[in-house]
Amino acid sequence: MDTKKRDHVMEELFKIDGVREVAEVTGRFDILVTMYSKSLDQMHKMVSEHIGRIDGIQSSESFIEMKSRQKEIPYMPSGEK
Repeated sequence: MDTKKRDHVMEELFKIDGVREVAEVTGRFDILVTMYSKSLDQMHKMVSEHIGRIDGIQSSESFIEMKSRQKEIPYMPSGEK
């Protein structure tokens, strides 16, 4: 992502149906987008026809979640870090 266009990219991503979360991250990628689609064809359209055409997006890589598990986060009293 062209970091000079970060705010524009984030705004445009949220306009896409199916996009649920956009997170700025460190490391190899600049942002991580969580999106949902009913099929691989629909996901392909979202990436190629919408995400890939946003001014400021330089490249993308897709990952398909096969299975998910979650763990509850224990309660942390205020004041603790």
